[in-house]
Amino acid sequence: MEAKASKDKVMVPVIIALSILVPIIVVILMNLENRVDLLGLRIGTFPFFHAIINASTAVLLAMGFSLIKRKNHIMHKRVMITAFALSVVFLVSYVISKISHDPVPYGGEGILKYIYFFILITHIVLSGIIIPLVLFTMYRGLTGEFQKHKKIARWTFPIWMYVAITGVLVYLFMMPYY
Repeated sequence: MEAKASKDKVMVPVIIALSILVPIIVVILMNLENRVDLLGLRIGTFPFFHAIINASTAVLLAMGFSLIKRKNHIMHKRVMITAFALSVVFLVSYVISKISHDPVPYGGEGILKYIYFFILITHIVLSGIIIPLVLFTMYRGLTGEFQKHKKIARWTFPIWMYVAITGVLVYLFMMPYY
């Protein structure tokens, strides 16, 4: 019990710090005055890649949910670690894309504009909220604190799934403007 408390003294502040720093860094990068095209990719390449990662993450989350319902703990763990790894790849790629390219404005009109902005705003807000949820869920699962893991995963799963699916939807809405 003492070892877990000792780990918590380190990991909980790390999770909180990451949960605060990551959104701040993303906002700063989105508002850069000058961009540096790090990889020389077309502007639509990053969003397409991000949509693939989001779709893959959604599939992995659904698989992970199904696996845990069937009590296949080993495969659940592997699938969820893979979903987490994809999310880390997404985050790194997203940061590079923000450094490389100016934001592209949405050009749609009418009801689609309102639907798009509702999806975009909820996606952005929940993207910030999901960071500590995923980190705490992963931490509790990997340290064997399964009751705490299960309790937080009830919130993490639907929000993470929503963020993954709406990430794909944002891309589909924006695709004509890249």
